[in-house]
Amino acid sequence: MAAISFNPRLNVQGGRKNHGVVVEEIEGLIRIYGDGQVERPPIIPSAPCMVTNGVVSKDVAIEKFTNLWTRIYVPSYSSKMPLLVYFHGGGFCVGSASWRCYHEFLAALASKAGCIILSLNYRLAPENRLPAAYDDGINTLMWVKQEARNGANEHKWWLNQCRYSSLFLAGDSAGANIAYNVAIRSYGISGSSIKPLILKGIILIQPFFGGEERTISEMHAAQPPNSALTLSVFDTYWRLSLPLGVNRDHPWCNPLAEGATTLRELKLPGAMVCISEMDILKDRNLEFSNALASAGKWVETRMYKGVGHAFQILHNSQFSQIRTQEMMSHLKAFINQ
Repeated sequence: MAAISFNPRLNVQGGRKNHGVVVEEIEGLIRIYGDGQVERPPIIPSAPCMVTNGVVSKDVAIEKFTNLWTRIYVPSYSSKMPLLVYFHGGGFCVGSASWRCYHEFLAALASKAGCIILSLNYRLAPENRLPAAYDDGINTLMWVKQEARNGANEHKWWLNQCRYSSLFLAGDSAGANIAYNVAIRSYGISGSSIKPLILKGIILIQPFFGGEERTISEMHAAQPPNSALTLSVFDTYWRLSLPLGVNRDHPWCNPLAEGATTLRELKLPGAMVCISEMDILKDRNLEFSNALASAGKWVETRMYKGVGHAFQILHNSQFSQIRTQEMMSHLKAFINQ
């Protein structure tokens, strides 16, 4: 996988349009004007659907009204495979299932782990604040359930190879937050609501959780150059994505906050939590993983040394390639256990 430059100054286009004053900005990624206009410079290139290492990928529309679509990856395996629904990162505000870095990562994961992957292109904030992304995740599961029951000819190319009893929800950063919240909605309320699909596990890679009280790693983490997530960026994403009028102790941001449904009360499948040693989210991710274990949930925790947030996507560290291969092996084992 090629390295992705994350120096925003290299990608900012000149000549801002006259939309008034800029009220929020993450340099190079997103700019919000006083009149409500939102700009997202093309900092990361998109990849077309193609055959990559024997993995076929196609873009499929799910819901035209919300422009909800998914990129489906199908490796060339003769037996039925687990189904993994993946949510990309980007602080709920940026990112796409077509970004080249996600295309390369997920095509490689589909091939190595032997699974079919649906990479969801969900609605973004601030135009669509939470819970829009969670709703898109639930609607996607309902769509898969319906297509599986209907046996539609147009989707047989991937549905016929799915092992419905092995559904996984996964994501990185904000995508991991979405995977978790979709899981507690679909699995915790009624396990029968998505049959014939059976949710077997969730994979949370550097999950994007927060809180009003700062952790030590949020304040003092030694981060790699061109880090994908600084504390100011972290705060901006939450201001743009949470419902208006709530703070970072809202349960969608802080699942361990006072007043949130306790983990012991929730029905959850087995979980894998992947943590980066140089990520500002390290302490919060560890706290969440330990809380899952203390609540009697089955959890596998993996720590990746010497790398920061989204290393497996951006490859912005000298250790990224090695650690990405380690992560791939861990994900394969979790999905196929």
